[in-house]
Amino acid sequence: MTECFSNKINFLKALAMLVVVSGHLEFSIIPMFPPYSFQVILFFFIAGMLFNEKYSFGELIKRRIKTLIIPYFLYEIIYLGITLAIAPVVGKFWGMPINLYNEIVIPFLTGHQLDLISPLWFVPCLFITLMIYKIFSYIKINSAIRFGIYLIFAFVAANCDRYSDNILILPFIRSFFAIFFVHLGFIYKNKIEDKINIFNPKLVYSVITLQGILWLFNTDFSPLDGIGLHYLLVWGKFFNPWLAICTSLTGIYITLFIVEVIYPYLKNWTFLHKIGQNSYHIMANHLLVFNIITYTLLYLKGIPFDIKNTSDIYWFYCPIKTTYFYFVVGIITTVYLGELLKYVKRKIVHK
Repeated sequence: MTECFSNKINFLKALAMLVVVSGHLEFSIIPMFPPYSFQVILFFFIAGMLFNEKYSFGELIKRRIKTLIIPYFLYEIIYLGITLAIAPVVGKFWGMPINLYNEIVIPFLTGHQLDLISPLWFVPCLFITLMIYKIFSYIKINSAIRFGIYLIFAFVAANCDRYSDNILILPFIRSFFAIFFVHLGFIYKNKIEDKINIFNPKLVYSVITLQGILWLFNTDFSPLDGIGLHYLLVWGKFFNPWLAICTSLTGIYITLFIVEVIYPYLKNWTFLHKIGQNSYHIMANHLLVFNIITYTLLYLKGIPFDIKNTSDIYWFYCPIKTTYFYFVVGIITTVYLGELLKYVKRKIVHK
């Protein structure tokens, strides 16, 4: 992997992470491109860019268990302790009842066994998707036909959202929708990047114009009603299958374009690299930071903690005034928490 590619991937991961965190605070850092229209699928695209077809199936499993699944369950253990510890203070247990099924199996079905790490639901989903993608890679077919098959998978999966309430079917809906974008990332890295200029002015203007047309389908014009053009991959709810695929594509394109534009000017900005390098830790920890901020503000204002217990884990205090405070503090805190955890890991490994 070249240093330039590695750095651009860090920038892309950083931008993707900023989009996710902004989405959880219900605002968009990219005007016209609402986070929930592409935020999570962008990580599957990045996984496709990083996919190494030379790995055997066994080697891929081994590597992804090490990089995805083991850190996931380590975080689950940590957050199970945190959730138990804070329950008496906040007056609510933020999660499902504790048992082996909920802590070991549910992560691969819904990933919502513990509210505070619910954003990590996509990690087991990504693991499953990559395994399926590797299995299909052994089938020797024409590349255009393969592309078409994966697109059909995405469309069919998006049309199966009526079955998504069944948690045994949900993982397949999510993975078969996402597999198309993993393949798209693989194609982009191996067939397009540095070979075909997809950022010429005409194409950029065309994508922005298309997004403006797609906005006509947006029924959520008021921030109070949502952020519009969205679909919920986490729960397999797509609302309009073609719109979900189109907004995923336009969202991926615009983030690639932004990275292409800003990289020459910000390539030496260390903190931006750190965001990309700590995307796993930011995803895992930002809800904890948000809730610490919320309960601190409630305490300072003399408001009982149980006011939050009728809302979900994403509820935060006075959004009109505090949204960007949550965003900035959340990003900075989780980046350096990630750096601290990596430092501790290095010390343990060294010993």
